[in-house]
Amino acid sequence: MEMTKPTAKEDTTLLDELAQKEFNRRKFLRFSSLIGVSAVALSGAGLSGCYRDNMLTGGGDNNSVNLGSGDIGVLNYAYALEQLEAAFYTQVIATPFSGISALESEYLKDIRDHEIAHREFFKAALGSNAIPGLQVDFSSINFSSRDSVLGTAKAFEDLGVAAYNGAGRLLTSTDYLTLAGKIVSVEARHAALIRDLISNGSFADLASLSSMGANNANGLDAAMNPPDVLAIASAYVKTQIDASNLPK
Repeated sequence: MEMTKPTAKEDTTLLDELAQKEFNRRKFLRFSSLIGVSAVALSGAGLSGCYRDNMLTGGGDNNSVNLGSGDIGVLNYAYALEQLEAAFYTQVIATPFSGISALESEYLKDIRDHEIAHREFFKAALGSNAIPGLQVDFSSINFSSRDSVLGTAKAFEDLGVAAYNGAGRLLTSTDYLTLAGKIVSVEARHAALIRDLISNGSFADLASLSSMGANNANGLDAAMNPPDVLAIASAYVKTQIDASNLPK
């Protein structure tokens, strides 16, 4: 997919376009991908070899991992979640649900590529401090069912947004905080797009935003602490994740 940098006018009108029922979802994803790619570029991480099976499926042999402490621990926390999302969307594309349209496949491939870019950014940023690949368990998901796939995607994207919002305060490095902010903005766009796939034209609707945890009193998305996020994510991860040393 060929991408061009949005103009200043495009940037300032993005929120207005989100409110339009006939919003071009392809343009929406293109804007998101630019944010994700810029984050990877800033990290100095290349994407060569991203599609190796062991990286996509999180096929490590470790039964448990300790995320570590300080900023390293927080980055490993984000890395674990990105591993989960990348593995999920890779499986979605590998075994498409029944009746998937060409456009749905294209949108989901774009999201997969964003999640892989996020995962590789954290892996590169962490270097030797990165946790191993996680073993995932998607046995509870019916990948042949559109409702099951999109419902799980919605849950993962909402969880990711809440996780980043809750973890931002734990970072001490302003550089990492800035990059995490870029990534969570992409995750929020994913959440909006998935909602629109489930119910066309809904992703700028106040009722939909409120139901995903948005606070219409001050415009804030939901925020969750790492232990609560990992408790939910554990249903899809075989590897035991120890977050006991993360900042409080």
